[in-house]
Amino acid sequence: MASKYETSEFRNGLKVEIDGQPYIMTYFQFVKPGKGTAFTRTKLKNMITGSVIERTYRSGEKLDAADVEDRPMQYLYGDGEFFHFMNTETFNQVAIPADAMQEEAPYLTDGIEVTILFYKDRAVNMELPNFIEDDIEYCEPGVKGNTATGATKLATLACGAQVQVPLFVEQGERIKVDTRTNSYVSRVK
Repeated sequence: MASKYETSEFRNGLKVEIDGQPYIMTYFQFVKPGKGTAFTRTKLKNMITGSVIERTYRSGEKLDAADVEDRPMQYLYGDGEFFHFMNTETFNQVAIPADAMQEEAPYLTDGIEVTILFYKDRAVNMELPNFIEDDIEYCEPGVKGNTATGATKLATLACGAQVQVPLFVEQGERIKVDTRTNSYVSRVK
């Protein structure tokens, strides 16, 4: 029998099954109104189609755990329609539709190690490493005197991703980026 999650166990990244489809919880908020019973608002992303649904659950309701397995794999290439990955131990290859990975695609570079999510032995999603290091391919130069606290500019990384960086960061520098939030973390020496 599949395990179940109660509303008190809801958290970001929770993988559940709804109507025979695997979803990952991207947002949850516990609400305790002055009157009535408490409830939890959620946003769930379908791991196969990428569509997002919003659902509300009363306290005590349960969701089925999704039959998922994470496997480390290496990115090989993209052919426009699919992204191809290889298990480095068994050398088995899998393909994931490109349209299901719009947000992650700019970070895919040759040989990057990722985690592929399998739902009932079918590759359905990919998770990037939390942080990557890459070189800045292009950004506007910082203007002397433009030193407003927290000011940023747009930088394009060698992998193709675009990230807001502080004004002191220059083209050609190597930076560390949080792939979960698409944000600058630090310079890398």
